[in-house]
Amino acid sequence: MPLTRRDFLKVSGMVAGGLFFNKKGQNLLKAEAYNDLKIEYATEAATICSYCSVGCGMISHIQDGELINIEGDPDHPINEGTLCSKGSSYFNMVNIYDDEGEARPNPGRVTKVFYRAPYSERWQVKDWDWALDKMAERIKETRDETFETTDDNGVTVNRTTAIAHLGSAMCNNEENYIFHKLVRSLGLVNIDHCARL
Repeated sequence: MPLTRRDFLKVSGMVAGGLFFNKKGQNLLKAEAYNDLKIEYATEAATICSYCSVGCGMISHIQDGELINIEGDPDHPINEGTLCSKGSSYFNMVNIYDDEGEARPNPGRVTKVFYRAPYSERWQVKDWDWALDKMAERIKETRDETFETTDDNGVTVNRTTAIAHLGSAMCNNEENYIFHKLVRSLGLVNIDHCARL
């Protein structure tokens, strides 16, 4: 007897219904309530995903100084709580899973300033104040050495082409606006952003 399309749909419906109400299989009608959530007593902090230029909103859950969860922000106008595969794996940038399946802080994550002097074979641990002072010193030195007030045609340009700035999707619009004003005031013309989808 040939199987028609109508017969196929009938059989498929009966099989699906039988699996749905099967007592031996998984009972899909019974739901369990979760009483203890790991984020129940955590502190929430809103943040922005740094992977691309879309700027999706995220909510970080922090407990005892450790990140325990990251999820999409349902109140954010861009992603409305959803995250792509990169944003969904954001938690793994900070944490790794041990053999028992528990998340632990990643021991390989760099949280200090490492500096290697020119021609040195060893890294030195420095503090953040030293690093910020060193960066400011090098920016000023490079700007002073390469600053052009006029070009070859005598046109006033007030620029330096020896320094570049790359914006971050981790920053919001207001922060990027301030950074842009800062680098323009230094005379930079090589300005870009990581907005590459």
